[in-house]
Amino acid sequence: MNAPDPDNSRWPFIRDVLVFQLKLVLGNVLNFALVPVTIVAAVYDLVSGKPGVRQGDSFYRALEAGREIEERINIYGSVGGYHATGASDDPDAVRRSRTIGGVDIGDATVDDLIRKVEGLIVRETGKDGHAAQLKSTLERLLDELRNRRR
Repeated sequence: MNAPDPDNSRWPFIRDVLVFQLKLVLGNVLNFALVPVTIVAAVYDLVSGKPGVRQGDSFYRALEAGREIEERINIYGSVGGYHATGASDDPDAVRRSRTIGGVDIGDATVDDLIRKVEGLIVRETGKDGHAAQLKSTLERLLDELRNRRR
């Protein structure tokens, strides 16, 4: 059996590393934002005490919004399995709610956005422009680094 060509697996690996780092940053921004939001929501719920409304309603809505956003970030999608990143047109995919905190965002996920950006990059690197030159330069640099280690 032939070993995979390192040049063919290089770019998907680099993509997975970059996407994972981006998703980690987004997840941490979400967590950082949820700290004050949930504290304010909890204090509001404790002080307002509206009759007929479940205690902690604002707090739990903030938690639900955080959970929804976290699912859309899908940090570990590159690993595969249950959280694997799938195509948006997958008929078996579970459709997410269209709103977060009352804001309509459709079925958008971070992976959808990344696929759109990747499509743009692939189109641009196929041309003879700056993106193609950048890819060629990166290829040479990575080859030189790998050859030095041998």
